[in-house]
Amino acid sequence: MSALETGGFKWVRTDDLPWRASRMAAGVLVKDVAVTDGWEMQIVRFAPGARFPIHTHESPEFLFILEGELVQAGRRLGPGWASVASAGTIDEDVYSETGCVFVLVDRAS
Repeated sequence: MSALETGGFKWVRTDDLPWRASRMAAGVLVKDVAVTDGWEMQIVRFAPGARFPIHTHESPEFLFILEGELVQAGRRLGPGWASVASAGTIDEDVYSETGCVFVLVDRAS
């Protein structure tokens, strides 16, 4: 994924982007949308039963659910729900029983 230069715009048709396997967990696919000023935007797809391992957010993280249902910190999030986690928060159990798709914005790694 190429970084966007300061002062520039980038338009991305996400349907044209390839899915890649997540480095965090099996059953999770990612579309890398863009990176700018140290932040990245991704579209993430969980297969039914997929689960992230326990992890700590080193910086803020923003999620917006597009399809399906994601469970985070015991809360069931469906389409239209957003989640904001501050730096230092710990995701102990993030999973999807049904499968889901969400937009993720966080610090580029």
